[in-house]
Amino acid sequence: MKKARRWLEANDVLYTFHDYKKSGVPEDELKLWVKTIGWEVLLNRRGTTWRKLDASIKDNIDETSAIQVMIENPSAIKRPVLEIDDQLLVGFSADTYKEAFNKK
Repeated sequence: MKKARRWLEANDVLYTFHDYKKSGVPEDELKLWVKTIGWEVLLNRRGTTWRKLDASIKDNIDETSAIQVMIENPSAIKRPVLEIDDQLLVGFSADTYKEAFNKK
């Protein structure tokens, strides 16, 4: 998150920050993200939140259960999620951000 915010500020990109770890993410918006890029991309399987989930949930994860996990545990969503027009970027990559914002 810090790298992404620093990059955006250094490149004069105006943005609105929504802390979905604290405020959650609306279910409709999460479902749109899943439809756009897939739950596999959004679900953070490397974090503490994932590791703490019951094995029965992790072993049987699918789109529906992944959405429920992310609604109940916003920390299970990879960060950052950046919405640019109709494009959705998950995670930070300076090269991807440069391309998305046409920065040289």
